[in-house]
Amino acid sequence: MEQHFPIQRIIDEEGRIIDASKEHDLTKELALTLYEQMHRIRTFDRKAINLQRQGRLGTYAPFEGQEAAQVGSALALSDQDWLFPTYRDHGATLTFGADMVRTLLYWNGRVEGCVPSEKHIFPPAVPIATQIPHAVGAAWAEKRKGTTNVAVAYFGDGATSEGDFHEGMNFASVFQAPVILFNQNNQFAISVPIEKQMHSETIAQKAIAYGMPSVRIDGNDAFAVYFTMQAAVARARSGGGPTLIEAVTWRFGAHTTADDPTKYRDQARSRDRVDPLDRLEQFLKHQGYFDETWMQQLQERHQAEVEAAVTAMEQFKAPDVNDLFDHTYATLPVDVQQQKEAYLLARGK
Repeated sequence: MEQHFPIQRIIDEEGRIIDASKEHDLTKELALTLYEQMHRIRTFDRKAINLQRQGRLGTYAPFEGQEAAQVGSALALSDQDWLFPTYRDHGATLTFGADMVRTLLYWNGRVEGCVPSEKHIFPPAVPIATQIPHAVGAAWAEKRKGTTNVAVAYFGDGATSEGDFHEGMNFASVFQAPVILFNQNNQFAISVPIEKQMHSETIAQKAIAYGMPSVRIDGNDAFAVYFTMQAAVARARSGGGPTLIEAVTWRFGAHTTADDPTKYRDQARSRDRVDPLDRLEQFLKHQGYFDETWMQQLQERHQAEVEAAVTAMEQFKAPDVNDLFDHTYATLPVDVQQQKEAYLLARGK
């Protein structure tokens, strides 16, 4: 089945154009925008890991290596569309317009980080695949309201083993919901390699059972991601229904800062991977778009933005312990009320 879903790409691993039909679409403006956003979220990601190691941030899910997949897909959306992320898609949400300070507050376990933003961004889904039916529902609601807004559900390869994935796919197909099911196949569900998780050769082929179009792309080729997503979005807006996209990618680091990837994965495989930013940088150089002064300014601007966000996050007053108890039930059950009272008593409050 893999031959029926070949990995589609526009530039090769050295940044050279291999799809001549797209050559005129690979404008300088698009290339620089993609690179700028990818560099921005990588700066954020690396800073967040350092903050966690210093005890200034909670457990964190890094995404380095998946920048092309997240930026290329998010840039193809419009302001009124819906984005349903996992816990590893804050690169996509930041690209889509999420607030950086609020994103840091989320990873610090603060309730302020879960406050809805002015953008249509669903809170990050930590349970695997639960956001997929939600995205389908939002898309179906937009269709019933007569808008042209679409929804995108982000999920990893592990999510395709969950019932929510199949239920979401079925509902999307039956109701022809304007939704894009965007899979980032980084080839490991925490420590489980994809070959131990499923017998099918591709994730893209899973759409066949639901009568849904699908495509398999190089998730580290920012152009391939952007134009594939753009086509899927246009199709959804025009009433063409859902699309499943399998973006084959790789996470360079750990599943989260709480695990050690050397225990379950040969890290030499990461060293052999072509960095998506390096790949796009090579394209810029081949096309004569690369400028050292621009790059230096980019680095300084993004570093300053991230540092300012960290400062703002750390200036928030101490969290209210009542937030641990008061936002789940309208009336606290007796046992939870007792836990709260015991905790406050121990704290002398």
